[in-house]
Amino acid sequence: MKISRSIIAPLVLTILASALYRIMPNRPMGFAPQIAIALFSGALCAKNKKWAFAMPLISMFISDLFFELLYINHLTDYQGFYSGQWLNYILIAGLAAFGFLIQTKKIASISIAFLAGPTTYFILSNFTVWIGGGGWNRPKTFTGLMQCYVDGVPFYSNSLLATFIFGSVLFGAYSLISKKSKIIA
Repeated sequence: MKISRSIIAPLVLTILASALYRIMPNRPMGFAPQIAIALFSGALCAKNKKWAFAMPLISMFISDLFFELLYINHLTDYQGFYSGQWLNYILIAGLAAFGFLIQTKKIASISIAFLAGPTTYFILSNFTVWIGGGGWNRPKTFTGLMQCYVDGVPFYSNSLLATFIFGSVLFGAYSLISKKSKIIA
């Protein structure tokens, strides 16, 4: 898959829309498009890997910038930038590698990535929360780690659902656009 000039504007709009969506008030925690964007950009930009990693990071950075502006102006309790955030960026960018493995014409390949991406993110991010003493500051025991994973289940289920919904929209829209551009050409 190459990025054609006709797809650049929709990709930019996708990044901006997802960044704005992520800061919406009363959105279920964990229900965000960034994992789907990472998978999509990995599949779309497999030959140009720097863009595969950059797209989800740009989306996150823009939304974190919005969060920070809202926080500074006392419009939200969530900071946009916080210590340890760099790890979250690494995890999201790393999920683009799952996209490299997607065969975009095979629904099974896409579905496996939609399951593997949020699951990997859940396992790694909750481990880093536990080891760093974040969240509910669970004890540094196996039981504490398991408690931390249980704490994250609502985020995981929302993340899984969001990845399937947003990913289906991204891959579906791309498929339709690709078919239409071949018909027109």
